[in-house]
Amino acid sequence: MLFLAGSISSSFVCEAKGKYSGKKPNIIFILTDDQRWDALGYAGNNIIQTPEMDKLAREGTFFRKAFVTTPICAASRASILTGMYERTHGYTFQQGPLQEQYMQLSYPVILNQHGYHTGFFGKFGVVYKNIEKLFDEADIYDRDDKLPNRRGYFYKTIGKDTVHLTRYTGYKAQQFIKNSSSDKPFCLSLSFSAPHAHDNAKEQYFWQEKSNNRYAGVNIPPPALGEEEYFLALPKEVREGYNRLRWTWRFNSPEKYQHSVKGYYRMISEIDDEIGEIRKVLEEKGIADNTVVIFMSDNGYYLGERQLAGKWLMHDNSIQIPMIIFDPRVNKHHDISDIVLNIDITKTILDIAGIKAPGEYQGNSLLSYVRHKKPEKNRKSVLFEHLWELPQIPSSEGIRTDKWKYFRYRFIESPEELYDLENDPLETKNLAQDPFYKQVVDRLRKECETRIKKYTKAKIISGSVPL
Repeated sequence: MLFLAGSISSSFVCEAKGKYSGKKPNIIFILTDDQRWDALGYAGNNIIQTPEMDKLAREGTFFRKAFVTTPICAASRASILTGMYERTHGYTFQQGPLQEQYMQLSYPVILNQHGYHTGFFGKFGVVYKNIEKLFDEADIYDRDDKLPNRRGYFYKTIGKDTVHLTRYTGYKAQQFIKNSSSDKPFCLSLSFSAPHAHDNAKEQYFWQEKSNNRYAGVNIPPPALGEEEYFLALPKEVREGYNRLRWTWRFNSPEKYQHSVKGYYRMISEIDDEIGEIRKVLEEKGIADNTVVIFMSDNGYYLGERQLAGKWLMHDNSIQIPMIIFDPRVNKHHDISDIVLNIDITKTILDIAGIKAPGEYQGNSLLSYVRHKKPEKNRKSVLFEHLWELPQIPSSEGIRTDKWKYFRYRFIESPEELYDLENDPLETKNLAQDPFYKQVVDRLRKECETRIKKYTKAKIISGSVPL
């Protein structure tokens, strides 16, 4: 058993409604796969239909500058579980399972130790030998890559009916809530495979029959920076890598582009449907007023910008995500423009539950924002990194502030990049080689190297954490 300093706090205080009850809140954590930050209506997208996500944003706390520390599902999900940078936990694809000492610091393990009933349904995305044992109830599944057609998304059944994975995840969530006991609070983690493309299939995106007419007659505008000049400005290794290959699968003709973006939007709208049904069940069960809902994605996504698809790189398309926290005990909406990260969610979940987080966590609790108080820490800059050493996805790392974005590739010969985000939010003019900005580049390079050393040094040596 993991030894943790601290104990459960007795209660919360809230100015909006006087005070919270002493009863621990339930928590529902919803994670989508590849949903970019602006793929919901509340973020300003006037095409996509996401009324339930928008409602959560209007009623809760919406984070306009939420980012992942690593823009790839495996490493990002490990960071969400452990509250640590990839540089520290060391997990990504082809690295073996997430080491035990890090998994023992994960939020489901700690919640379970403090009396929470835990459930998980959907894509786990992190290799670990005993996933199901992390939760009281679990059903782990993802797209079936062995099936190069729609069956990759349609193989789970409810009764005798084969259903889309999104519908199945929603169904499992509703059953979990209906069967939940009033004796213990619960934390339900839902990890939708959608709207991730099914890479092995020609059509790429698969939705349910009910969505066939969604976005019918709509013409999706072309992507920003879709012209050839922006593609040619990329390093050769990026132009010849997987970002470009997946663009040819999804976006390299007007017909493919319309099909793919509409398919992507349809799959997100279907997740939105399930969120609505889940919230109805909470109301029917009489526990909606004591259930906190957290919503976010595991990474950003290119929808044809720079003639790319996928994620993995350091542009905001790839690292920026939607993030919402709805706490019904705080009856007040708030939009937040401070920079927040995926690794903040881990500590936030424990804070909501009244549990002191391990000192190894590298994120900040976001609960102060939800309560409309001074933030735990107001970041001035953050490190981003992609450490998987795969030639087809060039590894990179960098620093972002509200004004500046600095990044560099790690194993290829390519100039450093610097963008003035206030005047060039689409990151089109690289200023790194301009002598006028040398001091800015030098400062951010030094900060990048300092952060790298910090998070590398923070690695937990096997056996150093009491289990």
